[in-house]
Amino acid sequence: MASPQSQGPQPPFPEQVQQWPGVESKMNPKPDSGESSYVGNQRLKGKAAIITGGDSGIGRAVALAYAREGADVVISYHSEHSDAEQTLVLVRESGRRGIAIPGDISQEDHCTRIVERAAEELGKIDILVNNAGYQQTYESIDKIPSQEWDYTFRTNIYAMFFLSKAVLPKMREGGAIINTASIQAYKPNPQLLAYATTKGAIVTFTKALAQEAIKRGIRVNAVAPGPVWTPLIAMSFEPEKVSEFGKQSPEGRPAQPKEMAPIYVFLACDESSYVVGEVIGATGGTPLS
Repeated sequence: MASPQSQGPQPPFPEQVQQWPGVESKMNPKPDSGESSYVGNQRLKGKAAIITGGDSGIGRAVALAYAREGADVVISYHSEHSDAEQTLVLVRESGRRGIAIPGDISQEDHCTRIVERAAEELGKIDILVNNAGYQQTYESIDKIPSQEWDYTFRTNIYAMFFLSKAVLPKMREGGAIINTASIQAYKPNPQLLAYATTKGAIVTFTKALAQEAIKRGIRVNAVAPGPVWTPLIAMSFEPEKVSEFGKQSPEGRPAQPKEMAPIYVFLACDESSYVVGEVIGATGGTPLS
């Protein structure tokens, strides 16, 4: 049963399917990134952020929120150019600078270029949001191609390592790294074996890196969303599962990206100065443990 204060559409949704990497503009209903609702309070005034997967979904909502909080934003994305351009429009309408960098973050040299360009064009890097993710569903382990397993790891956890390694020497005291984990790290779906396994790795990576980075005055934390209505869903599940997506949540619906963004703002700003190595769940009522 849905919450009486429901923030978004409830299933069933129209059946739909997309090919990788998925485009937000083709989703029905359209995800809500907070375009008409998020009000900033300059909590990130003058800061500079990198957000991977910033073209759509949670990444777009975070980019919008950061811009309205006063930050300049670099978004990285795979190849969804129309979605990325729309995110830049939202950032620039907020009066902040926005830069989009396409490419494959599974490759270390591309991750290094993202960090170098952000530092060069924005003059500094205060926040890194490791948000981009890849998933596909398979009925059983014997159906998963080895190259698919490798690509999922390279996109979801290798890239996080590449980017964090490149950004830490350039980040000043007071900086923040925020990683996107998932409820799948705690309650894994066997059909998402590769994805869920990477999300478990992200939790461990976050907690371990946090202990090192805090010695430099940099905080590392993670967010573990439950079901969120993003293009990743339409391109990785069968149409009938997309139609019922999020129904299993105690809220009876998936989250909208705008419901995730305030957590990423909190973890990036001074209000969370004593929060280090934590994983904050936003699951619609499903316990992380």
